[in-house]
Amino acid sequence: MNKTELIDKIAAEAGLTKADSKKALEATVSVIKAALAAGDKVQLVGFGTFAVAEKPARDGINPRSGEKITIAAKKVAKFKAGAEFAEAINK
Repeated sequence: MNKTELIDKIAAEAGLTKADSKKALEATVSVIKAALAAGDKVQLVGFGTFAVAEKPARDGINPRSGEKITIAAKKVAKFKAGAEFAEAINK
């Protein structure tokens, strides 16, 4: 499912226009991004938790030249499904 299909499904499920559904989806994604950028967790009971994890710097090998390189530390977004969500997809 792509973004357009998701917007269509939200509109049908919630009885909203497609324009309102698009605004709601974009606002939700924007708020989640801002919260994660600020270092906060976003917990949606029954759905799951979005959080930020830090990956430390590590050594790697350039596959073309074979030389050793250092891969920089970075932050990554993580999602952990809630129990109800996990049950729903495993039915």
